[in-house]
Amino acid sequence: MQISRADFADPRLEAFLQAHLDDMEPTAPPESRHALDLAALQTDGVRLWVGVDADTILGTVALAAVADGHEELKSMRTEPRLRGTGVATRLLAHALDDARARGVARVSLETGSMEFFEPARRFYARAGFVPCPPFGSYAEDPNSTFMTLSTAPH
Repeated sequence: MQISRADFADPRLEAFLQAHLDDMEPTAPPESRHALDLAALQTDGVRLWVGVDADTILGTVALAAVADGHEELKSMRTEPRLRGTGVATRLLAHALDDARARGVARVSLETGSMEFFEPARRFYARAGFVPCPPFGSYAEDPNSTFMTLSTAPH
């Protein structure tokens, strides 16, 4: 898998990200869904990477600025047929390496609290993320779980 910054002109990317939004739609009411759409992923302060093998997008991951030295993990998605094959692990490592290289001290995330998101919560916990209070513009929400990771050198 090759990981590179997103090419927003690639029509495959728009379809892949729309599938992500479609997956999230039935999981929570609109006010509790926080996935970024294509336009939001192109704004300043957001970095999106795509994992590709041949002509297929395998996964995406993004980092979005929250505050100085604090970024949020966004648009973490693996092609459903490939879940459990290491795609997400490689994408997450790439994003965290990028954050560390730029001096980002903390990476946080919001994911769902429902059973649908249990595999994601386990994945993030294995990567070292721990529960935290809402951050940035988030508020307490029974449909959300918040997690954070210190990216400072150990």
